[in-house]
Amino acid sequence: MAGHLHHHHGSHGAHDHSVRADADRRWLVIALVLISLLMAGEVVAGIVSGSLALLSDAAHLLTDVAAIILALIAMRLAARPPQGGFTFGLQRAEILSAQANGLTLVLLGCWLAYEAVERLVHPPPIAGELVLITASIGVVVNIAAAWSMSRANRTSLNVEGAFQHLLNDLFAFVATLIGGVVVVLTGFTRADAIATLVVVVLMVTAGARLIRDSGRILLEAAPAGTDVDALGAELAAVPAVDEIHDLHLWQITSEQAALSAHVIVADHADCHTSRIRLEELLRVRHDIQHTTLQVDHVADITESAGLERCGPVHRSEAPVSAHTHQH
Repeated sequence: MAGHLHHHHGSHGAHDHSVRADADRRWLVIALVLISLLMAGEVVAGIVSGSLALLSDAAHLLTDVAAIILALIAMRLAARPPQGGFTFGLQRAEILSAQANGLTLVLLGCWLAYEAVERLVHPPPIAGELVLITASIGVVVNIAAAWSMSRANRTSLNVEGAFQHLLNDLFAFVATLIGGVVVVLTGFTRADAIATLVVVVLMVTAGARLIRDSGRILLEAAPAGTDVDALGAELAAVPAVDEIHDLHLWQITSEQAALSAHVIVADHADCHTSRIRLEELLRVRHDIQHTTLQVDHVADITESAGLERCGPVHRSEAPVSAHTHQH
């Protein structure tokens, strides 16, 4: 029979992570309750003391609350099975959540930087003792909340985004605590604004990293650190494989990559056996669970003049091209 085309959308692995997701949600809810209570107390303390550092911490806590709620919503959406036109389900809701968290960190950091500079130029009176007490409580509560978040699955950019909000808020409280000590001991009220600027640097750095990492996934780039040329050469070296071309590797979410390729095997080879070998290699060595491989014999390709080969070709007997096409 001419034209042995074999399409496979398998090797998906087991994607039932409901137990893990339920545990993650519980830890996030614990962190949410702790941060919400702390935020309410800090708003009052910030207004009474006149401390920008405390009010900035409270504003950051508000974004923490929003980040955790957004993460919980995204987790719920991502757990829905594929339906309708969403063939991958709504898994990328987590990536949108991570990007939103990154953007809020950067935007809030810019606003706090402006306010802090204003306070450096015209420092207001600060009730250092109240700042010191509130910041101390904040450090303890944030450590507890950050520990809760660390128990969740942080390989997910969605959870990592919410965790970065909490971690930066912990740093903010430490900086505010130090600023409060300086104000109490020396009366140098500008220490409050300086503490805010330290936090701003941490916030913008974490936010920019989240935007970069989530942006790579939205642009369907290959997983960071993966050499697609080397991967193509490795696949082409599998016994009976003649060449690999039209190779695409991209991330669906921060935890799941997908690969598709056109595989040409020797005429004597069994297409199904070759496909299984390739899928096992991808699954075991590279943790790529979702693969779509089209497998053809050399003779079938030669006879099918209308079947165009797209992208660079990886041949088993020749050096690999340095211009691998990738998503």
